[in-house]
Amino acid sequence: MAVVRVCPAGLTLICDPFTRVYSRQNSSRTDGTVVTAARDWIAGARPRTLPAAIVPVAVGSGVAAGYGDFIAWRAALALVVALALQVGVNYANDYSDGIRGTDEQRVGPVRLVAAALATPRKVLAAALASFVVAGAAGLVLAAVVSWWLIALGAAAIGAAWFYTGGSRPYGYRALGEVSVFAFFGVGAVVGTAYVEMGRATWLAVAASIPVGLLACALLIINNLRDIPTDEVSGKRTLAVVLGDQRTRALYAGCASVPFAVAAAMAAAAPLTLLTLLAMPCAIRPVRQVLSGAAGRALVAVLGQTGRLQLAFGLLLTVGLAFRP
Repeated sequence: MAVVRVCPAGLTLICDPFTRVYSRQNSSRTDGTVVTAARDWIAGARPRTLPAAIVPVAVGSGVAAGYGDFIAWRAALALVVALALQVGVNYANDYSDGIRGTDEQRVGPVRLVAAALATPRKVLAAALASFVVAGAAGLVLAAVVSWWLIALGAAAIGAAWFYTGGSRPYGYRALGEVSVFAFFGVGAVVGTAYVEMGRATWLAVAASIPVGLLACALLIINNLRDIPTDEVSGKRTLAVVLGDQRTRALYAGCASVPFAVAAAMAAAAPLTLLTLLAMPCAIRPVRQVLSGAAGRALVAVLGQTGRLQLAFGLLLTVGLAFRP
């Protein structure tokens, strides 16, 4: 049985509880306003994607700690930057896809604009506010470390916006995973280590590879789930370009290769072998994806992938921080 929700603006939101597909029915507006509940704003921020922001900062700080250069307040500011960027890109994606109509029929977490839970203007404001928070924290770090960090921050904010924003969003051209790997892998890990150490190291670069791959795994699951609707709307994500089966294989690779990379790093940091303890967290989601999980089942896989990323990232952080 579908659940019908009447929004204050006179829009009716219909949710199929089995598929989690949300759709709108237009009806006459009463006062022209939409009141968005706090729980909807939280859902719109997509908490299951936040490990992609937390893990690289933790790993970068682990690298710094291994060299004896950990600085807690700089790590905290780097975490603010990463979290604000992640929330900002989620709201910006919600806004841009919402006004294009590409989220009208969606399986998975609710989108604020598409589901008429918030006006496009309010969601845009939330995205911009998140970017302002990220920029402010980044400016403090740039002031005490190096002003070139401003360029990195500007590039990160630009990448967050133009993922689905602007006239030619690169997320519609199969480049989303490239950006995620660059900014939530290499940029975030190496950048965090740099703001604490004042220099870049090969160990930080090496550590960024598994972190970036697991961040890509989160995006791949989202895009795998959305292949049917993205094909209809003309959104050519990497999953759409590769097709269902190749995308599943790509996910399996992104969830598995990090363990091999961490094992290779053991020559310099033996305790990175601790990451092997997270392998059970990878087995279930990889098995589900390779066995053909779809729709709502992939929403569960998204959560499992986030837990894998957290477990792997925390173990890698410990392995890097405590080096003989």
